[in-house]
Amino acid sequence: MTSPTRIDLGLLLLRLGTGGVLAAHGAQKLFGWFGGGGIEGTGQFMESVGYRPGRASARAAGLAEAGGGTLLALGLATPAAGAAAAGAMSGAAAVHAPNGFFNQSGGYEYAVSLALAASGLAVTGPGRLSLDHALGHAVNRGWMVPTAFAVTAAATAVVVGARVKRLQRPPEAEQDPLFEE
Repeated sequence: MTSPTRIDLGLLLLRLGTGGVLAAHGAQKLFGWFGGGGIEGTGQFMESVGYRPGRASARAAGLAEAGGGTLLALGLATPAAGAAAAGAMSGAAAVHAPNGFFNQSGGYEYAVSLALAASGLAVTGPGRLSLDHALGHAVNRGWMVPTAFAVTAAATAVVVGARVKRLQRPPEAEQDPLFEE
Protein backbone atom coordinates (compact mmCIF):
# COMPACT_ATOMS: atom_id res chain seq x y z
CA MET A 1 0.00 0.00 0.00
CA THR A 2 1.28 3.44 -0.86
CA SER A 3 1.40 6.29 1.60
CA PRO A 4 -1.36 8.93 1.63
CA THR A 5 -1.03 11.68 -0.92
CA ARG A 6 -1.52 15.40 -0.46
CA ILE A 7 -4.99 14.93 -1.92
CA ASP A 8 -5.84 12.31 0.72
CA LEU A 9 -4.61 14.61 3.49
CA GLY A 10 -6.51 17.56 2.03
CA LEU A 11 -9.71 15.54 1.80
CA LEU A 12 -9.24 14.36 5.39
CA LEU A 13 -8.92 17.97 6.59
CA LEU A 14 -11.92 19.07 4.56
CA ARG A 15 -14.00 16.13 5.84
CA LEU A 16 -13.03 16.69 9.47
CA GLY A 17 -13.69 20.44 9.31
CA THR A 18 -16.92 20.37 7.32
CA GLY A 19 -18.22 17.23 9.01
CA GLY A 20 -17.35 18.52 12.46
CA VAL A 21 -19.14 21.83 11.90
CA LEU A 22 -22.21 20.07 10.50
CA ALA A 23 -22.28 17.53 13.35
CA ALA A 24 -22.07 20.30 15.94
CA HIS A 25 -24.78 22.27 14.13
CA GLY A 26 -27.05 19.21 14.17
CA ALA A 27 -26.28 18.51 17.85
CA GLN A 28 -27.57 22.00 18.66
CA LYS A 29 -30.90 21.04 17.13
CA LEU A 30 -31.14 17.51 18.48
CA PHE A 31 -29.67 17.82 21.97
CA GLY A 32 -29.39 21.53 22.74
CA TRP A 33 -25.60 21.22 22.87
CA PHE A 34 -23.32 24.19 22.16
CA GLY A 35 -26.02 26.70 23.05
CA GLY A 36 -28.64 25.21 20.72
CA GLY A 37 -32.37 25.02 21.28
CA GLY A 38 -32.75 21.25 21.27
CA ILE A 39 -35.80 19.70 19.61
CA GLU A 40 -38.26 21.90 21.49
CA GLY A 41 -36.58 25.27 20.89
CA THR A 42 -35.54 24.42 17.34
CA GLY A 43 -39.04 23.12 16.63
CA GLN A 44 -40.52 26.44 17.72
CA PHE A 45 -38.06 28.27 15.48
CA MET A 46 -38.86 25.96 12.56
CA GLU A 47 -42.57 26.71 12.99
CA SER A 48 -41.85 30.45 13.05
CA VAL A 49 -40.04 30.32 9.69
CA GLY A 50 -42.66 28.14 8.01
CA TYR A 51 -41.34 24.60 8.43
CA ARG A 52 -44.21 22.57 9.85
CA PRO A 53 -44.58 20.55 11.92
CA GLY A 54 -41.76 22.22 13.79
CA ARG A 55 -40.56 19.32 15.96
CA ALA A 56 -40.46 16.90 13.02
CA SER A 57 -38.64 19.52 10.94
CA ALA A 58 -36.12 20.07 13.75
CA ARG A 59 -35.57 16.32 14.06
CA ALA A 60 -35.10 15.86 10.30
CA ALA A 61 -32.71 18.82 9.96
CA GLY A 62 -30.77 17.77 13.06
CA LEU A 63 -30.39 14.19 11.85
CA ALA A 64 -29.30 15.28 8.37
CA GLU A 65 -26.74 17.68 9.83
CA ALA A 66 -25.45 15.61 12.75
CA GLY A 67 -25.64 12.29 10.92
CA GLY A 68 -24.36 13.61 7.61
CA GLY A 69 -21.60 15.56 9.33
CA THR A 70 -20.46 12.63 11.44
CA LEU A 71 -20.41 10.31 8.43
CA LEU A 72 -18.51 12.92 6.37
CA ALA A 73 -15.91 13.32 9.11
CA LEU A 74 -15.46 9.54 9.24
CA GLY A 75 -15.48 9.22 5.47
CA LEU A 76 -18.30 6.68 5.57
CA ALA A 77 -21.20 6.49 3.09
CA THR A 78 -19.82 9.71 1.66
CA PRO A 79 -22.34 10.18 -1.20
CA ALA A 80 -25.38 9.85 1.09
CA ALA A 81 -23.74 11.84 3.90
CA GLY A 82 -22.78 14.74 1.66
CA ALA A 83 -26.14 14.83 -0.10
CA ALA A 84 -28.08 14.75 3.19
CA ALA A 85 -26.00 17.58 4.64
CA ALA A 86 -26.35 19.60 1.44
CA GLY A 87 -30.11 19.15 1.50
CA ALA A 88 -30.35 20.34 5.09
CA MET A 89 -28.21 23.37 4.30
CA SER A 90 -30.36 24.15 1.26
CA GLY A 91 -33.35 24.31 3.58
CA ALA A 92 -31.41 26.67 5.84
CA ALA A 93 -30.37 28.81 2.87
CA ALA A 94 -34.04 29.20 1.92
CA VAL A 95 -34.72 30.74 5.34
CA HIS A 96 -31.81 33.17 5.03
CA ALA A 97 -32.28 34.09 1.35
CA PRO A 98 -34.45 37.18 1.98
CA ASN A 99 -31.58 38.69 3.97
CA GLY A 100 -29.19 38.67 1.01
CA PHE A 101 -25.96 36.77 0.53
CA PHE A 102 -23.63 37.74 3.36
CA ASN A 103 -23.87 36.06 6.75
CA GLN A 104 -23.26 39.32 8.63
CA SER A 105 -26.65 40.49 7.35
CA GLY A 106 -28.32 37.18 8.16
CA GLY A 107 -27.83 35.92 4.61
CA TYR A 108 -27.32 32.47 3.18
CA GLU A 109 -23.53 32.59 2.66
CA TYR A 110 -22.70 30.20 5.53
CA ALA A 111 -25.37 27.62 4.66
CA VAL A 112 -24.37 27.60 1.00
CA SER A 113 -20.68 27.23 1.88
CA LEU A 114 -21.41 24.16 4.00
CA ALA A 115 -23.71 22.74 1.30
CA LEU A 116 -21.06 23.18 -1.38
CA ALA A 117 -18.31 21.63 0.75
CA ALA A 118 -20.53 18.64 1.60
CA SER A 119 -21.54 18.28 -2.06
CA GLY A 120 -17.94 18.45 -3.21
CA LEU A 121 -16.96 15.70 -0.80
CA ALA A 122 -19.89 13.54 -1.91
CA VAL A 123 -18.83 13.88 -5.56
CA THR A 124 -15.07 13.63 -5.05
CA GLY A 125 -15.11 10.89 -2.45
CA PRO A 126 -13.42 10.71 0.92
CA GLY A 127 -9.87 9.79 -0.06
CA ARG A 128 -7.82 6.89 1.27
CA LEU A 129 -7.81 8.09 4.88
CA SER A 130 -11.44 7.10 5.39
CA LEU A 131 -13.70 4.31 6.53
CA ASP A 132 -15.11 4.05 3.01
CA HIS A 133 -11.63 3.18 1.73
CA ALA A 134 -10.97 0.79 4.63
CA LEU A 135 -14.26 -1.02 3.89
CA GLY A 136 -13.60 -1.35 0.17
CA HIS A 137 -16.05 1.43 -0.74
CA ALA A 138 -19.04 -0.80 0.00
CA VAL A 139 -21.22 2.28 0.65
CA ASN A 140 -19.37 4.64 -1.69
CA ARG A 141 -20.10 3.44 -5.21
CA GLY A 142 -20.24 5.67 -8.25
CA TRP A 143 -23.95 5.10 -8.85
CA MET A 144 -24.69 6.23 -5.29
CA VAL A 145 -23.67 9.83 -6.00
CA PRO A 146 -26.43 10.70 -8.52
CA THR A 147 -28.94 8.56 -6.62
CA ALA A 148 -28.24 10.30 -3.30
CA PHE A 149 -28.43 13.74 -4.89
CA ALA A 150 -31.63 12.92 -6.82
CA VAL A 151 -33.42 11.66 -3.70
CA THR A 152 -32.17 14.58 -1.60
CA ALA A 153 -33.06 17.15 -4.26
CA ALA A 154 -36.58 15.77 -4.56
CA ALA A 155 -37.13 15.73 -0.80
CA THR A 156 -35.65 19.21 -0.39
CA ALA A 157 -37.81 20.58 -3.21
CA VAL A 158 -40.96 19.19 -1.57
CA VAL A 159 -40.10 20.51 1.91
CA VAL A 160 -38.91 23.96 0.78
CA GLY A 161 -41.78 24.21 -1.72
CA ALA A 162 -44.34 23.47 1.01
CA ARG A 163 -42.72 26.13 3.18
CA VAL A 164 -42.87 28.72 0.38
CA LYS A 165 -46.52 27.87 -0.29
CA ARG A 166 -47.31 28.14 3.42
CA LEU A 167 -45.59 31.53 3.69
CA GLN A 168 -47.52 32.86 0.70
CA ARG A 169 -50.90 32.07 2.25
CA PRO A 170 -52.74 34.99 3.79
CA PRO A 171 -52.46 35.11 7.61
CA GLU A 172 -56.20 34.59 8.06
CA ALA A 173 -55.91 31.26 6.24
CA GLU A 174 -53.78 29.93 9.11
CA GLN A 175 -56.77 30.35 11.45
CA ASP A 176 -59.45 29.04 9.05
CA PRO A 177 -59.75 25.22 9.13
CA LEU A 178 -61.85 25.34 5.94
CA PHE A 179 -59.15 27.16 3.96
CA GLU A 180 -57.87 24.88 1.22
CA GLU A 181 -54.45 25.08 -0.31
